[in-house]
Amino acid sequence: MTLVCKKSFWMPGLLSGLIFLTLFSFRLGLWEMLKARPQALTLASTTQLADKNSWMSIYQDEHKIGYAHKRLVRLDNGYRIEELVLMRINTMGLVQEVRLNTTGNLNADFTIASFDFQIHSGRFKYQVLGKVEGRNMSVTTAGGGPNRTFDYTLEQKPYLVAGILDVIRKSDLKPGKHWTFHIFDPGTLGQAPLTIEIIGNEMRHQREATRVLLTFKGTTQLVWLDGNGDIIQEEGLLGIRMVKSDRADALSGISEQPGRDLTQVASVAVNRSIADPAALQQMKVIISGVPLENVRLNGGRQSLEGDLLTISKESVKGLPDNLHREDLALLEKIFLDPSPFIQADHPEIRALAARIVDIKKDEPLVKAQKLIDWMQHNIAKRPVLSVPDALSTLRNRVGDCNEHAVLMAALARAAGIPARVEAGLVYLKGRFYYHAWNQLFLGRWITADPLFGQLPSDVTHIRFAAGTQKQLDLMGLIGKVGLEIVD
Repeated sequence: MTLVCKKSFWMPGLLSGLIFLTLFSFRLGLWEMLKARPQALTLASTTQLADKNSWMSIYQDEHKIGYAHKRLVRLDNGYRIEELVLMRINTMGLVQEVRLNTTGNLNADFTIASFDFQIHSGRFKYQVLGKVEGRNMSVTTAGGGPNRTFDYTLEQKPYLVAGILDVIRKSDLKPGKHWTFHIFDPGTLGQAPLTIEIIGNEMRHQREATRVLLTFKGTTQLVWLDGNGDIIQEEGLLGIRMVKSDRADALSGISEQPGRDLTQVASVAVNRSIADPAALQQMKVIISGVPLENVRLNGGRQSLEGDLLTISKESVKGLPDNLHREDLALLEKIFLDPSPFIQADHPEIRALAARIVDIKKDEPLVKAQKLIDWMQHNIAKRPVLSVPDALSTLRNRVGDCNEHAVLMAALARAAGIPARVEAGLVYLKGRFYYHAWNQLFLGRWITADPLFGQLPSDVTHIRFAAGTQKQLDLMGLIGKVGLEIVD
């Protein structure tokens, strides 16, 4: 079964609660309005908000695919926010139900005091618990194995997307006003700035509404607020919108028919077909539509000159017979260590790696090929709507490109091979699809695709980002990037 995926790029937005701030958004030609220095919203500029209970119906084109429910409750020292998002999503030809729960205890200025985020989809469940004390945040993840706790030093005050519009509800919403908030995303365990811009007033659903633009990682989202500051509609890319409704309407009428396949909708057209990608030694492509300085196109097997990208297939000849940690550079040593989603130190991961390869005797290339062969025969290829982590993938034995990439990275690191995740586009049947794969250090960095069983990966793999957190930067590409094959 051939499988491509784009989940890496939209899951961080999905995991923030209101997925429409990031997942299905597009640039509307208003970037020039956002170049001025954003204003800071201080506690003095807000007043205490009343309790709120709101329901939204979620549509893709004309199909109702889910609903969202949010409650805001005043506390003695701040607020409590509870949000549930349920959707039936068609991705890679499979319709799956995904449920997201976000609970946050917020300070009086709506910064995070603590939060509990959960995502449920099929057999996969992922949870993140967080608590903030001053500039420090303690985060505990729960998924495929024992809970893991990480401590972070925050550079900026953290906000949740689920509560960000409540921050400005009682502010002066005059056209031209704008603010920037640093969002903490439970899916990537990182912060990124989100800008809110007041565009103006217009009629929406037979009432006067304030049009608001939200910009995050190069993507934008339109929101309309009524006179009470409540959301009456949100719009974004791929035909997705949210409309205010009551409880009965929100819970009813979810379509049994699948909406458009989001993987296909987000794919990129190309000017010519490629008969045999695996046979190519080089590919040249002109890239348009996106700022090239914001993505990682240059380096390794990729060479960028102006807007022309050349990708050359790596050779696996002349690789060393062994790798010793003490001989590796600092960068390679870093990619031997475990991380929140790549649990290379877990006993199950280490034991499996030792069964697949002879860690002491096998050459690095032999190890890598054995690991890819094992993945091909033991991990089913099927889309999964969850946060990809290596241990959950191993235990469930199923996943798309993201699950394959994180498990491959974990097994490789456990076997003594530095490994990282790359993401970008890959060619399949006349179009380019968003995809994730690996780089393995086998004496030099070599691409590997455990989903396709390739070592090295074919040259139609176009890297735009490396690392799990950096994939968030790719959201701004969806619906914008253009490709023209020239050689």
